[in-house]
Amino acid sequence: MARRTTGLRLGLYARVSTQEQQTLALQRDAMTAYAAQRGGAIVLAIEEVSSGAHERRQREVLMQAARRRTIDAIVVWRLDRWGRSLADLIGTLQELQRLGVGFISLSEALDLTTPVGRAMAGLLAIFAEFEREILRERVKAGIAQARRRGTRHGRPPIVGHYVEEVQRLAAAGLSKSAIAKRVGISRASVRRCLEVAMRLLS
Repeated sequence: MARRTTGLRLGLYARVSTQEQQTLALQRDAMTAYAAQRGGAIVLAIEEVSSGAHERRQREVLMQAARRRTIDAIVVWRLDRWGRSLADLIGTLQELQRLGVGFISLSEALDLTTPVGRAMAGLLAIFAEFEREILRERVKAGIAQARRRGTRHGRPPIVGHYVEEVQRLAAAGLSKSAIAKRVGISRASVRRCLEVAMRLLS
């Protein structure tokens, strides 16, 4: 059954860099107008000013609300306001899909609360698997190259078991603490996994 886009509890997310703060009102107005048009209730509105492309600290507030199911859908003005990278975008959209929380990007007319939007989410899953396969192949190639050079890895056994999973979750934008909780290892082990991955991919 298709979900209704009317009557949804919406979380709004606007982000600007320190150099383009003039677009904040534009984003806010567009999302507020969309909510009014659809008859949605705005229960949470996050506005973030960041100094770098990889900073989305306040975005986690919306993700936590999604995990608690206090919102039905997240609305953004444009996809690049939400995703830090393609891997991060895909990872967060897949998590929202698993949670049953919709995602709407106004500029791209992307609405994952509709049947067409959910079909597009299926394509995103294919891209995500492609990304993971590339990562696995690069890690394997890095290990083989290190062995040919006679390089001793010297990493604790736990790191070898989780390096690929930790790298995937980090690429999806999760913090070290969130990764440690999800995988079931210490934060220090997460850091070592990321260090190993960086060495292998260099």
